[in-house]
Amino acid sequence: MSGFVTKPEPVQVPGLVHLHTGKVRDLYRAENGELVMVASDRTSAFDWVLPNEIPDKGRILTQLSLWWFERIADLVPNHVLSTELPAGAPADWAGRTLICRSLDMVPVECVARGYLAGSGLEEYRTDRTVCGIALPEGLDDGSELPAPIYTPALKAEVGEHDENVPYEETARRLGPELAATLRQTTLAVYSRARDIARERGIILADTKFEFGLLDGELVIGDEVLTPDSSRFWPADQWQPGRAQPSFDKQFIRDWLSSPASGWDRRSEEPPPELPADIVERSRAKYVEAYERLTGTDWA
Repeated sequence: MSGFVTKPEPVQVPGLVHLHTGKVRDLYRAENGELVMVASDRTSAFDWVLPNEIPDKGRILTQLSLWWFERIADLVPNHVLSTELPAGAPADWAGRTLICRSLDMVPVECVARGYLAGSGLEEYRTDRTVCGIALPEGLDDGSELPAPIYTPALKAEVGEHDENVPYEETARRLGPELAATLRQTTLAVYSRARDIARERGIILADTKFEFGLLDGELVIGDEVLTPDSSRFWPADQWQPGRAQPSFDKQFIRDWLSSPASGWDRRSEEPPPELPADIVERSRAKYVEAYERLTGTDWA
């Protein structure tokens, strides 16, 4: 069992219809058909949305996504129309709200991997493959791959695991032309972002994107290239053969997996609240990622 420890009640705003509460974002529809996406400070680990929030997290994710959207605009258009608050929205929505075009979302998470980590590492150790893609011998935890690879997944509901699927399965479900465009665009955006991050002393190990269609045109949606959707590693500490220091939720995962938490992730019990120092260290990592990538201070 997994999901929300305590599922939040959606904020009611006149003129907006609540559509969905996700792990981090709440989605509304305005009367004119536009979508309103609000990034909360919720955080998740091991398929649970935890009881604690990470202060400023939603704003950091939103502002970092906007920064990246500008830098990939020539590769793929995005869904953002405005960052203005809807009339009647709470003041807390400022900086974390995007007014977006409504897309026909493609039911596939588009993942690009440039380094060996996570579930890819586990599979490689068993089969010398990642999502069925054969890789050479001699790679280790954190190794750079000979070339970036595209490993799509079927998006799961909150509390469930995304399911990695072969590229051929996406071609069967979506048609060969759309599947090929998704792969090409995902790898192009990853390569651009990898190079930009590298200039700033950060390794973009892997990332995932969500795309939709608007009048037949592929458009990128949701968030992009944030610590929640990507593995970012400090380049000056990269050392294949061990787990890499990261800018994501690893502090939280490590604490939940430790005896200090008193929690067994294999049980059906929900995870406990995070200690204040774990919350603060996690916030500091989000801020550091934002500042190192953008070159600006987080206000």
